[in-house]
Amino acid sequence: MKNKKIEHVIVLGFALFAMFFGAGNLILPPFIGLTTSSEWFWAMLGFGLTGVIGPFLGILAVVQSGEGFTDLGKRVNGVFAVVLGIVIMLTIGPLIAIPRTGATTYEIGILPIFPSVTPNIGSLIFFAITLALSISRSKIVDIIGKFLTPALIVLLFILVIMGILNPPNLDLVPTLTKIEAFSNGFEEGYQTLDVLASVIFAGIIISAAKAKGYTTIAQRSSVSMYAGIIAVIFLFFIYGGLLYLGATSGYPLTDKVVRTELLLSISKQIMGDYGTYAISLSIALACLTTAIALTCAIGSFFESISKGLIPYKVGVVLSCIVSGFLAVNSVDSIISYAIPLLMFVYPITFAMVIYIVFFGKKVHGKAPYVLAVAFTAIVSFLSIPAYFKIDIEAFDTVKNYLPGSAHNLEWLLPSLIGFILGILYNKLLSKDNKVVLGDE
Repeated sequence: MKNKKIEHVIVLGFALFAMFFGAGNLILPPFIGLTTSSEWFWAMLGFGLTGVIGPFLGILAVVQSGEGFTDLGKRVNGVFAVVLGIVIMLTIGPLIAIPRTGATTYEIGILPIFPSVTPNIGSLIFFAITLALSISRSKIVDIIGKFLTPALIVLLFILVIMGILNPPNLDLVPTLTKIEAFSNGFEEGYQTLDVLASVIFAGIIISAAKAKGYTTIAQRSSVSMYAGIIAVIFLFFIYGGLLYLGATSGYPLTDKVVRTELLLSISKQIMGDYGTYAISLSIALACLTTAIALTCAIGSFFESISKGLIPYKVGVVLSCIVSGFLAVNSVDSIISYAIPLLMFVYPITFAMVIYIVFFGKKVHGKAPYVLAVAFTAIVSFLSIPAYFKIDIEAFDTVKNYLPGSAHNLEWLLPSLIGFILGILYNKLLSKDNKVVLGDE
């Protein structure tokens, strides 16, 4: 039984790694490394917080709260859980993350090898395969964890290790300070969408654990946590390696750097002509595993909240159709229109995850979590107008005055204040109830 548990943990860990490791996870680190140059390690620390540690905490938050995102959201408010869940699902689903997997696969996985294939045909092929492998949700984790992920990890390890052993350029010129590099990595980590995805993927992993015979909360928590640790280890190694490859690539840093072209250039430098095929296959596997997981999550989520009115298969088909339509856009254009939404939704989800993981077992009642999330939402909204080139001086003044604004953490202190006020409110309410009961 012990050996069987180890096998299950490895399969679930590999599946979780592959779910997280999608389009953004492969194309973002080299670009961050290129822009931060000699300070790439500090950028890795920032990227690791939002792209690795944050998602791991998201898994733990759901495991501690129940079996899915709605259980997590109910710690704040039932209606809030549904609304935020829908926003998250659309963000990591057919509006941003899934189309990005298709667009990235086309630009790196298909176009360099088959230049005559159009974006429309590339999108059609990618989402036809995604649909075929997503339509049966019971097989999702095993398909990803047993077959697709091992191939992906081997390819990425070869690329990273060869790049570390034979770096094209070690003459790194500082372009940013350590603090600026950290901030750059931290903000770019939002683009992975993994904190948002983690609170959804946790439900898939928990369901898979149940299907493998882990029925008690303690058993599911143990298996899910160890699977998360495996995913974290592999993510840190791959991210760090890709950041280093970007920093040592010698690629010219201009305002017109295309992330997918940078990744192709690095793979050719390291592996020659075989690099194109290796990175194409890596991209196809990385994007496909993430697209399958997200499509499965979309189908399950909308079936659940609609109480069966939107069946799983209908949700999967609709997700693939919408995603396929948006995937004909370029990767950079998808990243650009995603930023405003991410800078609003990500901190809200991150705050909820942090407080539930670290205080969920000791701080009860909804008030602390409601106020922490509400304060985070208000502060996060201050950044939105600037992305649409709307200059509101009062918003900028307040945001810049808050500690952590240089690192996109201006929401942290207000959320903490809200959490503390919620605790005080609970204590006052409890005290008043005791007084009333005493009078009676």
